[in-house]
Amino acid sequence: MPKQFSAACARNSAPICTLLQHILKNSTHVLEIGSGTGQHAVYFGAAMPHLVWHSSDLPQNHPSIVAWQREARLPNVMPPLTLSVSQPDWPTGSFDAVFSANTCHIMAWPEVEAMFAGIGRLLPQHGLLCIYGPFNYNCHFSSPSNAEFDAMLRAQAAHMGIRDFEAINALAAAQGLALQADHKMPANNQLLIWRRN
Repeated sequence: MPKQFSAACARNSAPICTLLQHILKNSTHVLEIGSGTGQHAVYFGAAMPHLVWHSSDLPQNHPSIVAWQREARLPNVMPPLTLSVSQPDWPTGSFDAVFSANTCHIMAWPEVEAMFAGIGRLLPQHGLLCIYGPFNYNCHFSSPSNAEFDAMLRAQAAHMGIRDFEAINALAAAQGLALQADHKMPANNQLLIWRRN
């Protein structure tokens, strides 16, 4: 079946959404980078009907995203766009916010750099960037479970691993994005918020 299920998405959707409802209250068009199964798109789209939610991912993930969207039938959640962060041709549109969950530790570091460069080209003045996931601080794991998760990622593929907050924040700053908030989330994750000044 094309519809895939992520237990992590099912667990983290509500706490993320509680914050996004306040953070994105004045936003109109959100680009989600790496929509994965498609669960976040329909959950957030249902909870925030004032937003037009634009899902995106590599083509092989589109069938699951479409399956979730067809079941939800939400007029404000758009069909998935094709987006490979390393490619120069990103989707075009009047996006005033970008959201991405659990992508930085899956991508190779050059892809993370490319993602921030693309976001820098995309976001307008006062645009918001919201990134969810685990991060290290001062080159240290925030918990034993994150250290175990990092080891599992690196055993799976050498290019993966939990990123340092300071390195991520430097990429954002290079694109004119200023950190607005660093929210501690369940299961030793963070929700980082930047705004283009």
